[in-house]
Amino acid sequence: MTCENGVVHLTKHEGAGNDFLVVLDPDDSLRLSGDQIRLLCHRHRGIGADGVIRVGRSSGAGGAGADGAGGADLTMQLHNADGGEAEMSGNGIRCLAQAAVDAGWVTPPTFSVATAGGVRTVTFLPGEEPGRARASVDMGAVTVGPAQEEIDGRTARTADVGNPHLVLVGPGLAGLAGVEIETRGPQLQAAYPEGINVEWIELAHDADGDFLELRVWERGAGETLACGTGSVAAAAVARALKLVGGSGPVRVHNPGGMLEVTLGSGAEAPAVLAGPVRKVADIELHPGMLS
Repeated sequence: MTCENGVVHLTKHEGAGNDFLVVLDPDDSLRLSGDQIRLLCHRHRGIGADGVIRVGRSSGAGGAGADGAGGADLTMQLHNADGGEAEMSGNGIRCLAQAAVDAGWVTPPTFSVATAGGVRTVTFLPGEEPGRARASVDMGAVTVGPAQEEIDGRTARTADVGNPHLVLVGPGLAGLAGVEIETRGPQLQAAYPEGINVEWIELAHDADGDFLELRVWERGAGETLACGTGSVAAAAVARALKLVGGSGPVRVHNPGGMLEVTLGSGAEAPAVLAGPVRKVADIELHPGMLS
């Protein structure tokens, strides 16, 4: 989003159905309140999105809410649809990449982005069709928590992907389709003081082999069509439980599409998230929208 002659411009992008409004803020001058973010993300009264991302040019000294931006090409500040700030979004940073490349801020294929979860390296490959691309991002190391009691008949493990996740594995009593996410998501999240993202996953098969079927309740956004960090958490937990192999990409089918996760071979090795990204719209926002 930029402001010129009183008209506010922004772009909307989606990665496997996980959609974001992207703000380009070269002067680090734009600040949006929680109320403004909630309105922008509202599916009926606003534009509609799972979150808002503010992008800055790295000054080498932080900025845009990022932690340790020195040496990064861009900075990223992410707010969920409820207005709260989040550490990281795998699909969000891939959407940011498309907006920054389109604006000429960075040159593909590779550049770095400072986030509240650390500096991440993005690889961006334009697609054959206008507005479509493929982007991958270094998600950093993943920490899988210890075994704990089953929840709703499913194996439960936590995972840290720069933000917190609770991954529930197995068909449970009714399979993924039977999970009442709008009820169970808030209930499970309430057990964690800072909130948590919750993923339900099952091992599935198709002509190309095994993959993980996933549904997700995102902290600050509710059930979404995809979650990048959630897909990484799901793959890491599945590997810890020996449901998937230790090498090669793990396919994770989100309701909005397929993402691929390549897990590092050591405890500190980064995971890589890859998948499609699509530009949805250039938007002129009425000035009264934010007044």
